[in-house]
Order: sequence, then structure tokens, then C-alpha cells
Amino acid sequence: MHIPDGVLSINVILSTYVALMGVTYVAFSRISKIWSSSLAGKTSSIAALTFAAQMINWPIPGGTSLHFVGGALSGIVLGPWAGFTAMLIVLLVQALIFHDGGLTALGANAINMAVVAVFSGYVLYKLLSRRSTWIAGFTSGWLSVFLAGALCGVELWLSNPISITPLVVMALWHAALGVIEGAITASAIAYVKKKAPQIIEV
Repeated sequence: MHIPDGVLSINVILSTYVALMGVTYVAFSRISKIWSSSLAGKTSSIAALTFAAQMINWPIPGGTSLHFVGGALSGIVLGPWAGFTAMLIVLLVQALIFHDGGLTALGANAINMAVVAVFSGYVLYKLLSRRSTWIAGFTSGWLSVFLAGALCGVELWLSNPISITPLVVMALWHAALGVIEGAITASAIAYVKKKAPQIIEV
């Protein structure tokens, strides 16, 4: 899902960067009011875990790849604003040091994985968690990946509207990958709730 340089149109690049700057401003304003050493430690841990998991990529047609995202897990454990921050740090390190995702596409990659995946996963888990932790974790993990992948496909399509193939490919592949992401998210949340429920923000 890490879009490389040279793929997106200038309009998509600019619009996603503007959106990212707006979300970043709000996120940092919110986090400054709740920041603590405990939250800093959790954010660093989730960022490190997500970074390691995202480094395993499977290339797919359309100029991008499949990988574990971790957006829902970040949002559930850290809350949406700190979850966004953790994911943004991961994406910055990957783009600047490992060239995994282009700098021109950083706005789009961050909107997809740090905003859409984190917030959709967080909201859905919050709505469903009273009924079943496992169902809530699985559903939030699946939906977060599907929506992020589908939006990535939309960005690729808007950059090259001649072909709708990237949109279809991204949506279908991430609907399938979401099953794995959902299972991992549900298992991780169930384990954490059993061993240390106090660290989950939802």
C-alpha cells in the first residue's frame, strides 16, 4: 500500500498533503493536552511493532503492495490521535530512510494508513466492543485495511483515470488481506485485554 514516487498526479499529491497537514495540526493540538510518559512509551512500542510488521511487503499489480497495516490496532490501543501519530512516525521513517513509499506520495500514504485505517478501526471497535471483543477486533481490523486499500486505489485511479484496474485490484486484494489483519488485530486485542487491559484506550 506504500505508493512510490512518480505514480500520483500533482493534484492528488497536493490535496493529500493539504489534508495531512490539517489532520496533523489537530492531532498535535489534541495530544499536547493528554501527553504523558506512559502514552509516550505506548506510542513508541506500537510504532516499533507496526514498523517491523509493515516491512514485509507483497507486490501486486497496480504499482503498490500488500502488507500488514496496524492502523486499527494503533487506534484501539493508543486512541485515534496518538494512533495517528505512531503511524505517521512509521511512514516518515520508512519514506526517509528505507525509501518504502515515496516522499511525494507521503501525504496519500499517511491519509490512507494513519488517518483512514486508524480512525475507522477505532470507531468501529468502539461501537462493537461491548458485544464481543474478538468480533469487534476482527471487524475493525478488516474494515480499516479494506478502506485504506480502496482509497489507495481511488488515488491511483484519479492519477490515471484511463484505467480503473488499480482501484479494482486494490479493493479486492485488501478485502482478502483484511481477513488476516482482522484475525491478528482481534487476537492481539484479546491478549492485551487479558494481560493488561488498562493500556487500551477504547
